[in-house]
Amino acid sequence: MEQARIVDKKRASGEVLHELAGIPLAIKDNICVKTLPTTAGSKMLYGHGSTYDAEVVRSLKECDSILLGKTNMDEFGMGSTSESSASAPTRNPWNIAHVPGGSSGGSAAAVSAQLCVAALGTDTGGSIRQPSAFCGVVGLKPTYGTVSRHGLVAYCSSFDTIGAIASTVQDTAILHEAIRASNKMWRGEYDSSLRQATSRAPILLNASHLESYPLKGRRFAVIAEAIGEGLALGIRECFMKSVKQIENLGGSVDLVSCKTFDLGLPAYYVIALSEASSNLARLDGVRYGGLEELCGDSVGDIRNSRAQALGAEVRRRVLMGTYMLSSGYSDEYYSRAKQAQRAVCNELKNYLRQYDALLTPATADVAYRMGEKILDPLQMYTGDIMTVNVNLAGLPAIVVRSRAGVDHEGVEHLPLGMQFIGPHFGESQLLEIAHAFEVSTISTKFPERDILSSYL
Repeated sequence: MEQARIVDKKRASGEVLHELAGIPLAIKDNICVKTLPTTAGSKMLYGHGSTYDAEVVRSLKECDSILLGKTNMDEFGMGSTSESSASAPTRNPWNIAHVPGGSSGGSAAAVSAQLCVAALGTDTGGSIRQPSAFCGVVGLKPTYGTVSRHGLVAYCSSFDTIGAIASTVQDTAILHEAIRASNKMWRGEYDSSLRQATSRAPILLNASHLESYPLKGRRFAVIAEAIGEGLALGIRECFMKSVKQIENLGGSVDLVSCKTFDLGLPAYYVIALSEASSNLARLDGVRYGGLEELCGDSVGDIRNSRAQALGAEVRRRVLMGTYMLSSGYSDEYYSRAKQAQRAVCNELKNYLRQYDALLTPATADVAYRMGEKILDPLQMYTGDIMTVNVNLAGLPAIVVRSRAGVDHEGVEHLPLGMQFIGPHFGESQLLEIAHAFEVSTISTKFPERDILSSYL
């Protein structure tokens, strides 16, 4: 409330304010905010208070945004359902019997339930785009290095990216421009992965001012492997309707084959889990977390602290990552995964020299039922197949709600997402394309159910 009063005084005095001034936003719980605890959804960091603001949070505070609080997430970003949080699972506002996706499920659900105008999420292997699709909102994963990671609790430093989630492409663009690392806010000493890139702001016209064929002259390519076997019933049909709509807007759409498409998922998990085992080594119960009663054996205390404070999924991923980096196995797993990453990156970059954007469904299924995937980790991992290649290549991608949804088991109508993949630093062009698709296909619609009433 105090933040809001300050903005009201500035507005009353005639001061020129940023577009985000007074706008209520939410922050994913693995991004540091000085006045709020940062737990990353884990018991290990319960009660941990951030001593500084993440760079993206500092940028939002400079815009006079109202930060409402933190959103729930899968523990340390390791999950695709937001059920592995140490607090409680998050539910999908469209139907609370279903998950909102993950790991940024709390941010996507908060926007979808209209608890805030927009939110920040993080994307390591699809953790912005998948929950955005499940919750029927817009999620942008920027080019790796265009948004500072300073103040982000690391999962896989090679892929971690902070991005915007909002109800429309226009709101997403405004939030992205506010957090994007520009020459003015360049702070390379904080984040060595930042890359200075000058790009124009996107031009997003209202529907009444758009041309009859706003995508005329744009070339698109559907990745054939993304619409092959493995898609749930109805997903392919709805995706092809969206592709047809792009053609109706003047776009030219081809079908291309990505020979490296199926290499992405195993390569991603080898690299991500290997880096996770290193990044989470600091969570030893000494520097962070810890037991109330110590047994006097330092090794035993560390083992017990991690066993009691880290969830099953985090322990599983740390163990797998440690194994893959162990002596005699790093060449067999990690080195080969890096080779696959380069192959995936080169193929996608080659196609993006010919096309303005690549098209895929955002997910291979609609939002899962609660508890459907959490007990079957391999099934949950395969759910990332549409998104991980983008992270391997460091490319930007945006998910927009498709024209139609799917009746899950003939009962619930759940939203679907369309994924647009663009070239490095091509966020402005990507946002313009997504905006034309969005305003020409559907009107902004939110779940009619008041999700809060279910808990009162």
